[in-house]
Amino acid sequence: MARIDNQFHYGIRVPDIEATMADMSAGLGVSWCQLQERNQPVWTPDKGAHTVELRFTYSMDGPMHIELLQGASGSIWNGDDRTGMHHTGIWCDSVAESTEQMIGAGWTLLAASLPPEQGYGAFAYVQSPDGLIVEPVTSAAKPMFDRWFAGGPLG
Repeated sequence: MARIDNQFHYGIRVPDIEATMADMSAGLGVSWCQLQERNQPVWTPDKGAHTVELRFTYSMDGPMHIELLQGASGSIWNGDDRTGMHHTGIWCDSVAESTEQMIGAGWTLLAASLPPEQGYGAFAYVQSPDGLIVEPVTSAAKPMFDRWFAGGPLG
């Protein structure tokens, strides 16, 4: 079930991730996990399954982490012309159940790591009628993220 008390990050889209990391470190004392760069598999209703060039990191300190995202033009993570707060992430035991719960309440599926018929995968992005975007993330990934938050590798 999707529950707001399982929040663990705020996602922010940025056009220059290194500059934002430096600004937030200087201004807020934020320490960052190792920057990740990958061709991220994603499914969207308009494009189906595809990959997106994505750079991201999280703040090391929590329990509420800051996620910075710099994605390719035209992607859900593009920060070139749409910078700022993008979504909040929540841990959930079942991404499929949480996503379906929100869709059943009138929310819109924006993207997921897998198509709906494959259970959405490890994450999804679902938008409320008022515009709030929530990212259910599988709690099975929490140990991997905890290791990353502590300074280790992601994955």
